[in-house]
Amino acid sequence: MGKRVILALFTVILSVVAYRLVDLCNKMGVFRELDLVEPGNCHLIKGIEHGSEDINILPGGLALISSGLKYPSLPNFDSDRPGQILLVDLNKPTLTAVELRISRGFDVESFNPHGLSTYIDEDGTVYVFVVNHPRNITTVEVFMFEEDQNSLIHLKTIQHELLHSVNDIVALSSDSFYATNDHYFAHETLKTLEFVLGFSWCSVVYYSPSEVKVAATGFRVANGINVSPDKR
Repeated sequence: MGKRVILALFTVILSVVAYRLVDLCNKMGVFRELDLVEPGNCHLIKGIEHGSEDINILPGGLALISSGLKYPSLPNFDSDRPGQILLVDLNKPTLTAVELRISRGFDVESFNPHGLSTYIDEDGTVYVFVVNHPRNITTVEVFMFEEDQNSLIHLKTIQHELLHSVNDIVALSSDSFYATNDHYFAHETLKTLEFVLGFSWCSVVYYSPSEVKVAATGFRVANGINVSPDKR
């Protein structure tokens, strides 16, 4: 009788694991049939080939790119180099990436940029919000972009318990934003288990100096985020 119970339990566990693996493969598109598409007029821009993660294009055609992301479980091809914010002028016939200088006082050696977003104030000031993962924590860094100097002036660092595993961000004003948490757990082993088992526990968080709250939840992997032009 005991052997039958153990065998039945093993069968159930094996079935659950098999179901989760098939579900995971479906979510990741393993079984999808892909149509080959010619890349068109594409070419490599030197300097952004190692860990470039997000891009935001300003109205005048300047593109800001977060580069050098080092993320657990993903390949790291440039481990000795800290992260950067790069500038590409899309108006020029030959595209090149220029590293933006960051003001003194900011720890550039531990800079590990992920998602980024920009907000342009009424006076034309460009604020750059960057998700940062220095030393296995998550922060949001707020900069002011100085186009003439090709530089970023660091204004402040934001850290909050609800912003624990931020992937992407969309700025709403000079000091408020929405952010996505791509995991519920903080520990890497639990993150992997969460992903494999398909828990839909990820969230979107709203941040402002006066209020921080979970705006939406129930996502399997909350990744990119944006806001409509009418802000609704």
